Amino acid sequence: MKIGVYPGSFNPPTVGHVAIVKAVIRHHDLDRIDLVISEVALAKTKIENPSLDERMQVIADSFVEVPEVNVIRTSLQLIADIAQGYDVVVMGADKWEQVNDVKFYASEAHMQECLSSLPTLAVAPRSGEKVHESILLKVPDEIAEVSSSSARETNFEWMTKSAQEFSNESGAWQS
Repeated sequence: MKIGVYPGSFNPPTVGHVAIVKAVIRHHDLDRIDLVISEVALAKTKIENPSLDERMQVIADSFVEVPEVNVIRTSLQLIADIAQGYDVVVMGADKWEQVNDVKFYASEAHMQECLSSLPTLAVAPRSGEKVHESILLKVPDEIAEVSSSSARETNFEWMTKSAQEFSNESGAWQS
């Protein structure tokens, strides 16, 4: 069984997340992909609204038509720790930049140790970020523009249908 992991906050889940998941399943022939949500994401403020449980339910609802998806939570923060035991790790190009930034590690040696422990990489393009062809995940060009922060601020239509419905009912993700 080939299993991938896609760590993130998915705050909110977007059509970009869905496209990335479908592309990595297809490209890497995955049997399962775990969307792993950190209880407190690295370098992000703690998300109070919606709650983690609410967000996890919206994420699960957003991927109901992708049977390979499993949504789980973790107390881990470093991608290298989260990705242990997986065959493929998925991230956006902006996260790949963060993974390569020594400030998130105890030392340069710790960063190198973590980088060398990563499984096969699948890095989704992000507007303005360079990604080496060997790790680039091919997705439609317009996906590089989609982000959760933009979906919350100005591009409501980038949220998944489940996220839009939850937002309309709860007031979450509305500026």
